[in-house]
Amino acid sequence: MKKLLFLTFLLPLFVSSQEYVDLFRIGYGQTFNNNFEGTNSSTFVKSFEVGLTFPVVLNENHALITGADFSRNNLQLFPEAEFTSLYSTNLKLGMASNWSEKWSSTIILLPKIASDYKNISSDEFYLGGFAVLKFKKNTNLKYRFGIYASQEAFGLFTTPIIGWYYLSPNKRFEMDMSLPISADVSYKLGTTTIGVDYFGIGRSYNVHYENAPSLYADLSSLEFASYLQFNVMEESVLLRAKLGYSSNNYEMYAEGEKMDLGISAFSFGDDRTQLNPSLNGGVFLKFEAIYRFHIKENTKSEEVNSK
Repeated sequence: MKKLLFLTFLLPLFVSSQEYVDLFRIGYGQTFNNNFEGTNSSTFVKSFEVGLTFPVVLNENHALITGADFSRNNLQLFPEAEFTSLYSTNLKLGMASNWSEKWSSTIILLPKIASDYKNISSDEFYLGGFAVLKFKKNTNLKYRFGIYASQEAFGLFTTPIIGWYYLSPNKRFEMDMSLPISADVSYKLGTTTIGVDYFGIGRSYNVHYENAPSLYADLSSLEFASYLQFNVMEESVLLRAKLGYSSNNYEMYAEGEKMDLGISAFSFGDDRTQLNPSLNGGVFLKFEAIYRFHIKENTKSEEVNSK
C-alpha cells in the first residue's frame, strides 16, 4: 500500500522536465502605484493566488494530472471608481506520458470561470489548455516545445512555447524556461536561494455593473522580479519574497467586441474601442509559499525502505 501511494506521486514526476513538482502554491502581492494615463488618478492592484496539482497513476507510462487554480485581483478599473475584484477559477485535467528514455509529453485542459462573480453564467466559462513535448538531451539539460491556447472574452489567444530546463552538476544553478510565458533563473546558497523570474499572462474577465451594459477586462501583464527564497523542511517547503515590476494593464471593452486572433504579443483584426485609460505598470511586492515534491531523493528513500 505504501508503494502504491508513493507511485501515485512518483510517476508523473518522471515525465516532467524537472527533478521535482510543485504540488501546492499560494501567493499574495500588491503593486504600490499604477497611474491611469492622461489623468491625475492612480490605483494599486492586490493579488492572491492558490494552486493545487494532484497526479494519479494510470499505468507505468501514463498518469492523469488533476488540480485547480484560483486567483483574485482587486483594483480600480476606471479613475476614481470603486475597487473591483476579478476572479478566475480553473480546473486542470490532463495526461502526462513517458514515451521513451528521451521523449515525454504533457497535455492539460484548463476550463475556467473568469469574471467579477456577480452574475455567473455560461458567458463566464472559457476553455483553454496546453500541450508540451519534452526531449531529454542529457542528465542536466532538457528541452520543451509546445503550444498554449485559450478562449477569452476578446476571442482566441494562442502562443507557442519554447524552453529548456538546466540544472548544473553541483545542483546550485538552475534555469527553468518556458518562453514567452515564464522564465526562472536561480542560484542556491545552502538554505537560501537567490533568483530572478519573469511571468507573462493574458486573461479576460467579464464585469457587470448595475443598470449598465456588461463589459470585460482584458488583462495583459508582464512581471519581472528578483527574489530571495528560504528552503526549509529539507527543501520541501519554499518561502519566497519577490520585488519587481509589473505592467498590469486592464483594458475595458464592451461585451461582444472581439479581435480575430491573438498570437503571443501580436493581435490580428483588433478594432475594439477601449473604454478606460490605459493603466501604467508599477513596482510590486509579493510573498509565496510552495510545497515541492522531490523525485530522486524520494526514489532513493523508497528503494531503501523496500529492501
